[in-house]
Amino acid sequence: MAKPVVVIVGRPNVGKSTLFNRITRSHAAIVEDLPGVTRDRNYLDAELEGKQFMVVDTGGFYPDPPEDLFVQAKEQALFAVDEGDIVIHLLDGKDGLTPADQELARLLRASGKKVMWAVNKVDAPTREDRIYDFYAIGTEELWPVSAATGHGVDAFMDRLYELLPEYSEERVDYPKIAVVGKPNAGKSTLVNALLGKKRMLVSPVPGTTRDSVDSLCSYHGMKYLIIDTAGIRKKGRVGYSTERFSMVRAVRSIERCDVALVVLDATEGVTEQDVRIAGIVKEYGKGAIFLINKWDLVEDREVYFETMADELRRKVWFSTYAPFITISGLEKKRITKVFPVIDAIIGERRKRIPTGELNRFFGQFVEGLQVPLCKGRPVKLYYMTQVKGEPPAFVIFANYPDAIKESQLRHIEKGLRDSFAFSGTPIRIYVRARKRRE
Repeated sequence: MAKPVVVIVGRPNVGKSTLFNRITRSHAAIVEDLPGVTRDRNYLDAELEGKQFMVVDTGGFYPDPPEDLFVQAKEQALFAVDEGDIVIHLLDGKDGLTPADQELARLLRASGKKVMWAVNKVDAPTREDRIYDFYAIGTEELWPVSAATGHGVDAFMDRLYELLPEYSEERVDYPKIAVVGKPNAGKSTLVNALLGKKRMLVSPVPGTTRDSVDSLCSYHGMKYLIIDTAGIRKKGRVGYSTERFSMVRAVRSIERCDVALVVLDATEGVTEQDVRIAGIVKEYGKGAIFLINKWDLVEDREVYFETMADELRRKVWFSTYAPFITISGLEKKRITKVFPVIDAIIGERRKRIPTGELNRFFGQFVEGLQVPLCKGRPVKLYYMTQVKGEPPAFVIFANYPDAIKESQLRHIEKGLRDSFAFSGTPIRIYVRARKRRE
């Protein structure tokens, strides 16, 4: 099943982002500083007493104060209905109940979703009398909280835990391939073209989420689960929220996949949203292939190919290990070339380097690595070992782990790739202190 999604909605300035930070306090994932990914982020994985879920903060979607609160409230509610398994409607204990709150609550009740109504800015038990007027919203359960101070949050989180469904990762025997990209890049056309090939046997597979369409197909005897992020709305159709929720849908598909096909529109070049999606693919440790779609619309193809290659190197510098292929989903040109590349990437993701071979490389590589002194003492890198695959992850043992900079880790990663390839997949490198007995 897909990871449950908790969506926080409410009027501007009610404290949604502060509550978002409270709920995600147990999030332990390593977030890389990738352009456009962690900046202004509105979703985050979280864990509550063993239950995993994703939290979506609808705050910050509107850079300008909304002129019509009723329209904005309706938009927020509709997105919450589409995306959330649990919706938290956050109210403002200082402002009191407003017509916009009541309209939003009405829409949420009609959705049939699990809804928690929380009254924020109630920072002490003596101020909980502020919440009584909010019962007019039509609920028997209100949660007085202060997202800023933490008052009432523990009881609120206990209730959230009760409502959260159990989540377990999907286990399938065939590669899961997510088709992701910005609106109108040609994702659905590509999927239809792939599934329409004569050499492919297609059977429907019930999707585990409302926002993706899964199809099991076979190409030359190999089976693949194709995950199409169908239903992503066009940018600007409903407002600023559209693009953000499109990103959340892409994240859910990326999280489930082994390899992501990042579909780019050749007529638009590499856009900021393309960079964001590529960053999410790397952040989740998934394999990647860039598909430059609509190649049939390009005139001077040789020159433009170099232009696109340069753009990818500059803008998506953190994923230069990912191959790219020019295709036309509409004309069904070069689309089946993705399958050999997918197979190769999956093999690279599962690759294990024997410790002896790895350390012969590491010993020679470290000789030329310049590491500044730490506290006046030389920094020593003792050895490296591979600890996992999918994606490949390595640990370097050193006497002063904190002295190893990100730039040096990138240099080591380049050396690993030069020696062992790992094409199409990110790799993780961690540095730990060597214990005395080691």
